Amino acid sequence: MKQPTSRKPSATPAWSVPVTVAAVPETGRRLDLVADGTARDAIAKAAGLAALPRLEAGFDLTRHGAEGLRVVGRVSATVVQNCVVTLEPIESEIDEAVDLVFLPEVAPATDAVDLQAFDTDEPPEAIRDGAIDLGAVATEFLLLGLDPYPRKPGAVFKAPPADDPVSHPFAALAALKKGDAPKDP
Repeated sequence: MKQPTSRKPSATPAWSVPVTVAAVPETGRRLDLVADGTARDAIAKAAGLAALPRLEAGFDLTRHGAEGLRVVGRVSATVVQNCVVTLEPIESEIDEAVDLVFLPEVAPATDAVDLQAFDTDEPPEAIRDGAIDLGAVATEFLLLGLDPYPRKPGAVFKAPPADDPVSHPFAALAALKKGDAPKDP
């Protein structure tokens, strides 16, 4: 499963849904989130998307020890990206599983963590000021699910023939040097 790297708090996240650890009962809590248009527009702009018509997340929060939380759920979205070949918009669906453990921040000297104690492959994330931000978690997993090189089905890049002197990237400069360049009227 893909996991985000260390989360660093940002000044103003595009989508913020803070949940205090104290607000999660011992029996757990379910949260279903839907990003509004303002948040989706900000995330789309930051991620370089053509559009983000839908972003939803469902999380089950359970206590993890006395001070921690475990967040398990899914992030789903409809994204519009530009094809890397044709530059035409492509709509695709994102569906990412989330399984994270959050613990209070630990001092750098005690960063060594026994991963077997957390039932995940990743070290725990930090609880900051007694809360976690589920909007930031959903945004991060959305970004992890994006195709870095979206390609429209059937789109094929056709490179110019290598032996064609006109298609050489420096052909215009070579023509200027020889004096063969067309003159502007």
